[in-house]
Amino acid sequence: MDIQHPFAAIVDYGLGNLHSVQQACTYVGLTSVITNSKQVLLSADAVILPGVGAYGDAMQELHRLDLAEVLLDLARSEKPLVGICLGLQLLMTESYEFGHHRGLGIIEGPVVRFDMPKEDGKILKIPHVNWNSILHTPHNACWDKTLLSRVKSGTFMYFVHSYTVQPRDAKIILSTTEYGDAQFCSSIGYENIFACQFHPERSGPEGIKIYHNLKKLIQEQGCRNHEER
Repeated sequence: MDIQHPFAAIVDYGLGNLHSVQQACTYVGLTSVITNSKQVLLSADAVILPGVGAYGDAMQELHRLDLAEVLLDLARSEKPLVGICLGLQLLMTESYEFGHHRGLGIIEGPVVRFDMPKEDGKILKIPHVNWNSILHTPHNACWDKTLLSRVKSGTFMYFVHSYTVQPRDAKIILSTTEYGDAQFCSSIGYENIFACQFHPERSGPEGIKIYHNLKKLIQEQGCRNHEER
């Protein structure tokens, strides 16, 4: 497959809003391909792991397609690896969605269900389907060097989920979000990894900034690699 560089590979494992993600890439001028080819994923300049659906089914498909090890290799590389919604959750150690499932183990910590969030004494609906704000954390009060660059704390993004991630290392949490009296991790940044619980491709102009930042990042990395040759 002859693909123009730089390009992002969108992981196709049968679950996720793949075409919405690809449309966002196209909007910012970033070439992308939807694929489950190990060769294409490893040759990409960045990899996006989206996802909507059941955790156990997703992990089963990643193993069936022999993509779990590829994602582990990408996590150990310098290439940007982006997880969206279920894609964020799959990076974690384990999930308790409909049983107990082992995740990719790239980020330590579990995926757990909302514990009956309340507002004004009333239990809120699950799943959390809503526009909600993302907020700076004490460890990451500046997002300038992350894919959230130029996004302001308090910006509203679009969420659809029933489970949340609990990273063991609080320092990697870029943003938190409140749903009633529940506060949860809504994005993380760790080395070459950025992942978010919200859907940036469905979050209007502010969400599209993340795709602009991804394009800029891989272009900068390409320039550095060229200068080193």
